[in-house]
This record gives sequence, C-alpha cells and structure tokens, in this order.
Amino acid sequence: MDFEVFYALALALIVTGIIIIIIAIVAASAHGAKRGKVKAAGIIMIGPIPIIFGTDNKSVKTVLAFALALVIAVVIAMVLFYWLTR
Repeated sequence: MDFEVFYALALALIVTGIIIIIIAIVAASAHGAKRGKVKAAGIIMIGPIPIIFGTDNKSVKTVLAFALALVIAVVIAMVLFYWLTR
C-alpha cells in the first residue's frame, strides 16, 4: 500500500483545518464586535478520545454531537486500516 497518499491526505486535512480555524476566528471577531457576545466551543481529539470545552450548553451539545461522529469515524478508520494491513 502506498503511504504517500496517506501523508498527502493528512497534510491536506491539516492545512484545511488551519484555514477553517482562521476563518472562524475572523468571523467570530467580526460578528462578536457588533453583538457584544460570542459563543464558542471546541474539541481536542487525542486519538479516539475527545476533550470538549465551550462557553454555553448549546454550543457544547453541538460540538458533542460532532465529537461523537469523529470518534465513530476514527474507530472505523482504525479498524479498516488494521484489516487492510494484515
């Protein structure tokens, strides 16, 4: 199996994530200055284990659903990788 494809995909995902973070920061600062209140939440994924934080319950619940989807995707990817490399 060619691992260069996985490296390229990983690099593309990292760059995409950084771009999304920059866009979110710019959008939050632009909208937050007008309304005076910014709500935010985030996930730190360490392997398949999420660490979730946020400023309000609605944002945390939304991020929790996203974290659950990410955990399921990571577990599926790990199982598929195991099966493909046996």
